[in-house]
Amino acid sequence: MVGTLQRVLVCSPRTAGWNQAPRVSMWRELGFHHAPAFEAAQAQHSALVSELKNAGAEVVELPASEHLSLDAAYTHDASLATDFGLILMHPGKANRVAEARHHGSVCETQGIPTFGTITAPGTTEAGDIVWLDSKTLLIGSGYRTNAAGIEQMRALLAPKGIEVLSAPLPYGPGPEACLHLMSLISLLDERTALVDLPWLAVETVELLKSRGFQFIAIDDSERDTLACNVLALGAKRLLAIEENSKTNARLRHAGFDVRTFPGSEICINGSGGPTCLTRPLLRGLV
Repeated sequence: MVGTLQRVLVCSPRTAGWNQAPRVSMWRELGFHHAPAFEAAQAQHSALVSELKNAGAEVVELPASEHLSLDAAYTHDASLATDFGLILMHPGKANRVAEARHHGSVCETQGIPTFGTITAPGTTEAGDIVWLDSKTLLIGSGYRTNAAGIEQMRALLAPKGIEVLSAPLPYGPGPEACLHLMSLISLLDERTALVDLPWLAVETVELLKSRGFQFIAIDDSERDTLACNVLALGAKRLLAIEENSKTNARLRHAGFDVRTFPGSEICINGSGGPTCLTRPLLRGLV
């Protein structure tokens, strides 16, 4: 999750239908804070894409589909890239189930096979999944990813020598809110994690410490503006939301090169930060 980002899948607000009245009318049901402002969101997404390209990544745009919803802009959740191919998630949010199959079809055209598919009654969303290293996957167990989904992931990956660990998630704002494991932790390099420490389970904190991770805590005043959601670009480079100036200053003080883009509409309104907006498909060595 922290190697040099080389290829990444994104979905613009235009492709996700943020300018289409039938889709926009669903904003309350999907958990947005207000009806999306399309022009602002599209401009902010374009700024994100520019930063990704400036960092050397090839950016692949998800094609339009009738199966997409407003949530499709947050491409991270519907699939998981592995060394063996793509694992198609079965999102806990029902409107996103068809989106996972679309990821699979698009990635086939990029030469990326589908390695596995999570099926009901299992639910999984990649926002709950963190690679601690190349052989260890930590999966948050909560409202979006359930025990059956985690067991399916374990069965898929065990033959490849990958250990799947489960991390309990807090109740937080409740079942309707978007609380993922990656809402509470972002890996910055092989041994540093940005964390929302008060919201992480003791079990998870102790696991990370036992594996030698050092913590940088977010500024608590920036929790609601997704300060913990930061994308590692590789080589100590990070991509963050510019609104979180206090947390970004902490990251710079720790020696990281922090690039930013405005996220009021594309990120904060829909509760999805830089990691959520990107589905990394290929990373180089750390």
